[in-house]
Amino acid sequence: MTGLAVMENVRRYRAIASLCRQAAAFRPIQGGSLLAQAIEWEERAVTELERYFNCSPARVH
Repeated sequence: MTGLAVMENVRRYRAIASLCRQAAAFRPIQGGSLLAQAIEWEERAVTELERYFNCSPARVH
């Protein structure tokens, strides 16, 4: 997967996490569940980045 594709996935995951946090602010009854979902989406973003940088060959500038 290219770096651009990885960054697009990370952007999407973080956008979804943000929407979950926003929804939690307006839905206190479901807030706990929505915040848990936000954490899961953030973890996916971090995992995507870690996988990319751990598998990429070292780059010399």
